[in-house]
Amino acid sequence: MEYRLFGQVTGAMLSAQRENKSGGSLAEVVDSNRKLWRLLAADCLDNSNRLPEGLRANIVSLSLFVTRYSKDVIRSGAPLDPLIDINRSIMQGLEGQG
Repeated sequence: MEYRLFGQVTGAMLSAQRENKSGGSLAEVVDSNRKLWRLLAADCLDNSNRLPEGLRANIVSLSLFVTRYSKDVIRSGAPLDPLIDINRSIMQGLEGQG
C-alpha cells in the first residue's frame, strides 16, 4: 500500500515537472507529497510502531526535510528533483521488501 501511495504522488510530481506546472496546481501536488510524509512521520512517532528506532528517526528526519523543501518549491520555484529522488529511493526500499 505504501509503495502504491508513493507511486501516485511521485507520478503526480513527475507530471507537474514535465508540464512545468506552477501556482496552485503545483502547490496541490507538492502538498499531497508533504501530507504523505507527515502521515509517515506521525506513524513513526507512535510508540507502538515496530520499525527499528533508528529507521523511525530517519523517516521523521526525511519528513522534516520534505516539509521544509516543499516550501522552497512553492515559494521560490526550487526544483522538484530532490523530492522525487527521495520518494524513488523509498519506493526502491519498499520494493525490496516484497
